[in-house]
Amino acid sequence: MPITERDTNEAVLRELGSRLRQTRLDRNLSQEKLAEEAGIGRATLQRIEEGRSPSAANLIGVLRALGLLDGLDRLVPESSPSPVDELKRRGRRRQRAGSPRGAETEESPRPWRWPDEDET
Repeated sequence: MPITERDTNEAVLRELGSRLRQTRLDRNLSQEKLAEEAGIGRATLQRIEEGRSPSAANLIGVLRALGLLDGLDRLVPESSPSPVDELKRRGRRRQRAGSPRGAETEESPRPWRWPDEDET
């Protein structure tokens, strides 16, 4: 059963527990063995598989023991700063090279004109 936004928290926990139980069984692991690898008690794993609210640390341990921890990265991806925030963080970048403002030059530059303008 797919997990949707309309599901209650309890329904999501039951589905998650069911999926973890099925993954354990597919890998031919006993509750005792998986609990040992996850660093939790067998009763704690049993509660997780029943859909009762696990602590985050216990859930992470089970996911790690089953080799599914990288799924959390896809579940809650790292946020990246917006382009505007990135520019603010880096500060203003130089747009072009040139002499510093106020520097004296030997010759005053002529004002820029469009190529098709007459020089009179």
